[in-house]
Amino acid sequence: MSVQKIKEDVFSLRANDWDRTLFDELIPLPDGTSYNAYVVKGKNKIVLIDTVDPRKTKELIDDLKSLDLHRIDYIVSQHSEQDHSGSIPEILKMYPMAEVVTNKKGKEFLTELVKVPEDKFLVIEDMGTIDIGGKTLKFIFTPWVHWPETFSTYLEEDKILFTCDFFGSHIATNDLFATNEGKVMEAAKRYYSEIMVPFRTSIRSNLQKIKDFDFEIIAPSHGCIYQNPKMITDAYSDWSSDDVKNTVVIPYLSMHGSIQKFVDRFVRKLQEKGIDARPFDVVTADIGNMAMALIDAATIVIASPTMLSGVHPKIAYVAYLANVLRPKAKFASVIGSYDWGGREVDVLSGLLGNLKVEMIPPVLIKGDGREEDLKGIDDLAERISQKHRSINL
Repeated sequence: MSVQKIKEDVFSLRANDWDRTLFDELIPLPDGTSYNAYVVKGKNKIVLIDTVDPRKTKELIDDLKSLDLHRIDYIVSQHSEQDHSGSIPEILKMYPMAEVVTNKKGKEFLTELVKVPEDKFLVIEDMGTIDIGGKTLKFIFTPWVHWPETFSTYLEEDKILFTCDFFGSHIATNDLFATNEGKVMEAAKRYYSEIMVPFRTSIRSNLQKIKDFDFEIIAPSHGCIYQNPKMITDAYSDWSSDDVKNTVVIPYLSMHGSIQKFVDRFVRKLQEKGIDARPFDVVTADIGNMAMALIDAATIVIASPTMLSGVHPKIAYVAYLANVLRPKAKFASVIGSYDWGGREVDVLSGLLGNLKVEMIPPVLIKGDGREEDLKGIDDLAERISQKHRSINL
């Protein structure tokens, strides 16, 4: 961890987690992640904005000591999840005079989750302010990105918007700012795909809420700081919109080669029609890459053999994940292979109940299939092409 200056009397205290390979024990992290805390020094008060994951508490304490802070007056807790709030109890031991600044819901969570004493809170309201001497903090409630209590903090004089999980990215790096835009945006999209996709409506509302603030810097609590805020706000506007791309995502699993053959043919037929086809073998694929592809896809087609009259557990897992994330796809279908029968389509349809999609009739083929059976795959590609054209893709 290291202390880096953002502006005069404003510092980043970043704990890089280079070795973290999974986030929420779900999505692979090829570039690790970071937990970012911030210190703002006013003439009268000193503020710590967010803390870090409990596993990095010692690094945060060392950095606070390196700043030679004899006091912290306020600990602003923008989000109560433990990777941002988990170090608060130890910081309160160091700075017992500090008050924990949060909203009513945040107080409820922090009391329960990290056992902050009731008498340590300063509860703020939406658009409330704190003057710390030459610097003013304004609190902007941005709920459901991705918890109900989350808020952002606007440092008026320095035009910095601290956003916690909002606009974050999973990347461990020594770069303070998002200078490698391609790399950072890929990490930001992976981050968005894991936790933000189900909250598109709230994200759109919160983007509208912050748009009239004159901020030059966005400082999230994961990943790099944006000196070009429009880069990430435009991306969030795109990702959270109802617009989809001419893309079909195809999670598949092949036990004996039949499904692999069907998927290969299906991908070729879609590509011939100018459709971006993205197959993912669920046994070996990076689920994070698949989740990123799901953000924009117009159609999802799950391809699976029948197993014990249902579906393979890995396919069930992917269907469950898609159902939880609720991507904005418009259409869905199934390609199945069976030997003697089963309820594969019924099982998958049940697992996808949260998706607001039009179900296109499935293609079910016995064994390897005959040529006339395989033409059903061609017909499915054509139906999808027609559906995509119907919404002007």
